Amino acid sequence: MAAPSPLHVEDAWFDLVPLALIEFNEHGRVLRANSALSAMLGYAIPPGSALSDTPQALQRLCGWDSPLTLLALGPEDGPIQNQVIQPRQASSPVHLRSQIWTQAQPNQDAPRRFLCAIKDSIPVTAAPAAPTPISTITSDADAAPLPDQAQLLHELSTILESTPAGIAYFRDNVLLRCNRRFERMLGLTPGSMAGQGLEVLLGADPRIDRVVTETATELMKSEQFESELEIVIPGNTTRWYTLSVRRIGLSNDPLEVIAVLSDISRIRTQQAQLESLGRDRDLMFTLSGVGIAFVKDGLIQSANPALSHLIGEDAANLTGRPLISVYALDVDNATDPDITGMLRSLGHWQGERALRNRKGRVLWADVSLRLVDPQRPEEGFIASFVNVDDRHRAEQRLTLQADRTRAILDSVFVGIVTLDEHGIAWMNRSARRMFAGDLADFVGQPLATVATPDLDHPFRLTDYLDDLLDGQSHTFECQVVGRDGRVFWVVGNAVVTLGEGNRRHITYALLDIDRRREAEAQSAEAQARLQRIIEMAPMAIHLIDAKQLTLVQANQAASSYMNIEPAKALGKPPEALYDADRARLLRADMQLALDSGQTVHREYSRPHKGAQQFWDVNYLPLYREGEVADQLLVVASDITEQRAAEQARLDAAIAQREMLVKEVHHRIKNNLQGVAGLLQQIAMRKPEVAPAISEVVGQVQAIAQVYGLQVGAGGPLRLKAVVEAIAASVQRTFGRPITLDMAGTHAGDWQLPEAESIPIALCLNELLTNAHKHGAGTSAIVCTLQSSEQGVSILIRGPGQLPPGFNVDRVPGGVSGLGLVRALLPRRSAKLALKQEGTEVLTQVDLTPPGINLIPPPHVLGEPTGQQIALWPQ
Repeated sequence: MAAPSPLHVEDAWFDLVPLALIEFNEHGRVLRANSALSAMLGYAIPPGSALSDTPQALQRLCGWDSPLTLLALGPEDGPIQNQVIQPRQASSPVHLRSQIWTQAQPNQDAPRRFLCAIKDSIPVTAAPAAPTPISTITSDADAAPLPDQAQLLHELSTILESTPAGIAYFRDNVLLRCNRRFERMLGLTPGSMAGQGLEVLLGADPRIDRVVTETATELMKSEQFESELEIVIPGNTTRWYTLSVRRIGLSNDPLEVIAVLSDISRIRTQQAQLESLGRDRDLMFTLSGVGIAFVKDGLIQSANPALSHLIGEDAANLTGRPLISVYALDVDNATDPDITGMLRSLGHWQGERALRNRKGRVLWADVSLRLVDPQRPEEGFIASFVNVDDRHRAEQRLTLQADRTRAILDSVFVGIVTLDEHGIAWMNRSARRMFAGDLADFVGQPLATVATPDLDHPFRLTDYLDDLLDGQSHTFECQVVGRDGRVFWVVGNAVVTLGEGNRRHITYALLDIDRRREAEAQSAEAQARLQRIIEMAPMAIHLIDAKQLTLVQANQAASSYMNIEPAKALGKPPEALYDADRARLLRADMQLALDSGQTVHREYSRPHKGAQQFWDVNYLPLYREGEVADQLLVVASDITEQRAAEQARLDAAIAQREMLVKEVHHRIKNNLQGVAGLLQQIAMRKPEVAPAISEVVGQVQAIAQVYGLQVGAGGPLRLKAVVEAIAASVQRTFGRPITLDMAGTHAGDWQLPEAESIPIALCLNELLTNAHKHGAGTSAIVCTLQSSEQGVSILIRGPGQLPPGFNVDRVPGGVSGLGLVRALLPRRSAKLALKQEGTEVLTQVDLTPPGINLIPPPHVLGEPTGQQIALWPQ
């Protein structure tokens, strides 16, 4: 059994109050009723039941018999009071009074809720009366309405009759009551419809039948339905009404509705007039060949087909787009803020703007903007677009062609001067530079203003121009005087052309001969200077033809590089100048430089006078940008003395370094031995720390032995020497003999890198020290150096006993003993193992490259060394 739902405080108050209470909504649906009401009625009213199913007396007490009055009650109004006289058996009738309130709702869309309180008032008698039976409400069909209710109905009827809207109340198919306005609006006789069936109303007009059928269908789905109704009353014009029908309650049995008619004939007439005006406007808007758009807040509200065709988009797609989006802002120089400011101040604006159609093509249009209301710019403006793209592009092409012609003439090095009947009309940049002045200094003046005083100067004698036909030219040579006083020679052509109105125009093309001659002289001088520099340069300079690789030019210094005089080597390929190997190498390097287009650097050596001669050679392709190299410049420098000096400095630096390293190693060894001696003295004075100090002394002695070996060595230490030195040091420290054996063919050929020497020495010292400490007796400790071609194994054998389950991999790292050994041994190239063999413990250290390396065999003179050096072929 499910647990009862918890009782809220509000519900508890509602149920425990002694006053009979019932709560319902505007649809007549009971929300809740308390136990006092159940006791008064004699039965319970479950939540969700309809008031229309309860006795009429209860409906009257709750005000449901007049729903219009109930719906007019607001939360701020006083309660509606009702009274019902209920007869009782064998007793006087009971007077039941009720008060109804509307509850305020936080959500206005929620159904309205009403609260009704009911109490009875029994007349008090003098004699004691019998126990009053329960006043059960069963039916009050005979109960008469109270005077206050009749007054309320009278007031409500007065309000309904004075309203301009027609209102009617229907229950099922019967019109219970309506105001006269409702009847007059439908063309019916006032006062004739109350209590009539719906078929009387339907027979008045077929359109009413259609609307009522639609209304009944829609009310089955929703609570409210609105429609428009057209009524033709005989003798009157056609009237239009809005019909609003609202259902009362949720139950359809009986179906109760309230219908409201409102006259909208005037509105419909105005709408018809506006639609007619709109059609006329749309007709002009649509048929116009000019693109028109209505713009408001910067957005296109509507656009006609002409604009749609101009832009290449549908009018529906243009609607809602910003007007600025149809402009080609990357081409158009007009600024929208300036246009908007002028439009607001003057009320209109006109100009040419660039548009971009759907395909991305730019077209020009004559745009005219005009405000709809100059007093209210926010109401928007009308924009019209006339296609002037062809005219604009033609003008633009003419302007562009003229600008291009001027730009081309300005870019040439020939001075161009154009004359008309007034004198000089235009000069290009070269002519202005030639005459040393600006265009404004010469416009309108004769060309003779820059002529010399000679009377027969071509700029003064212009009779020959009269004999020239259109397009013919005349060549001349003369001197010209610039504004800066410079006198120079020019060669020129004079051409006659016909312009507008067959007017003759003369165009002079002038070339400064002095500058060309000066440039030629400077070029020849520079060539001679460069030739002298090349001849006197200490480097060997060659100029090689890129196609045949033949010598084109060479300086005198190149004779030592080629071993032949330059004059005899001209026109010859490398094969004719050098031996086969050398020629093949040089040709390959030359071809590499030409193919890559980059400088190629090489260093060659060759035997010369019983020694090696070194040459530093650079190959540089000579080419113009975007073209293939036609020549190859070869520059060679003899760097033999430089290489000898560098080798001497290198040998001296190596010798000095070796001497310094030996001295440093010797001093480190002496200092470490001094530290060991001091530690031994401390151990003698303090016996309690003697074992620890003895271990430290052994480690210091091991490091000192390594530095001592490095004093006499010229490179990496040999492993055999390190093992012998450490064994001797441990033997001296503890006085226990150590036997050292060598096994294998390469025992003395393995060497230690400098970085591994001290760690290996310390590890050997710790292992030999452990063999002494943990091996009882005075028998000799055996140390074997067993080598092979793959690596070296150091075997230390001595008396001792390993603990049960001993594993060297479990020994933690530390600063002494096996922990130090594990920490110092290189992990990549060394392995440590300890195992028990009878009464002896065998310690094995395996060393492999790169921790150790074999000494390379000595180089035999005449055999290859394995190093590749770029030498001159011999």
